[in-house]
Amino acid sequence: MTDELTPGVDGDRLTHVRPDGAVLMVDVTDKAVTKRIAHATATLNTRPDVIALLLAGDLPKGEALATARVAGILGAKQTSNLIPLCHPLPLSGATIDFTAEHDRVIIRSMVKTTGVTGVEMEALTAASIAALTLYDMIKAVDKTASITDIAVLAKSGGKSGDWVREDGVNGQSAAPRDLASQTEPAHTHETAHQPGTVAQ
Repeated sequence: MTDELTPGVDGDRLTHVRPDGAVLMVDVTDKAVTKRIAHATATLNTRPDVIALLLAGDLPKGEALATARVAGILGAKQTSNLIPLCHPLPLSGATIDFTAEHDRVIIRSMVKTTGVTGVEMEALTAASIAALTLYDMIKAVDKTASITDIAVLAKSGGKSGDWVREDGVNGQSAAPRDLASQTEPAHTHETAHQPGTVAQ
């Protein structure tokens, strides 16, 4: 191994690998405590008739969106138990929101903490678990459903400051530049109110 794998070095170098190749939980003891926010997204792809059943609450397993919302929040809180090298964090807030379109549901998560490391993984886990729960709720009527476009949209706080994804995701335009510091759900106005779109 080279020095490029030295833990704790910023930039493009790996921080979860020691020079001997062994993995480790990064030591964040001396990092500054700051307010940290992360937004993430995932998409459940299905059929229009399944979207109608989902919105009406007529799926065989019952109310899908409320179940997926709670599951996503629970997932955020369990991230360090699921992802081996994530630090346990005291989350101060977590939201899950849905935009139902013609043949898909876009899931948006927002997670907050005040701590020494970011919550990008918590936001990704929240969106992913919500998407998996929706899949579980609809699989009886659509075995071909899929989950795509899992991505971090924005983050704020910490040494690296604010970051917003510049490229589009979920077939939408790039996130607004102030998304990183937003503490409300990550929907854009256009996404939530397009014709034929229902925000839940």
